[in-house]
Amino acid sequence: AAAAALGLLPLGKTQSPESLLDIAARKVAEKWPFQRVEERFERIPEPVQRRIVYWSFPRSEREICMYSSFNTGAEDPATAPGGTAA
Repeated sequence: AAAAALGLLPLGKTQSPESLLDIAARKVAEKWPFQRVEERFERIPEPVQRRIVYWSFPRSEREICMYSSFNTGAEDPATAPGGTAA
């Protein structure tokens, strides 16, 4: 309520703290690939797995474009791996 009064939050909106599960899953996802987590630990509860996977994906549009780019750096598509010569 105090944050809304200061104009930090829209009126009628309250901000709840992040859950411990989300904080921990985000920190794990920042440091290790999910595959390594699966290999290291035998039992990971399903909710924990889902949150780690969620936080493993990029958040910004720029990062999504960067990771989804199939550009191999080759100028000519025919010289790229899997390309066909004309």
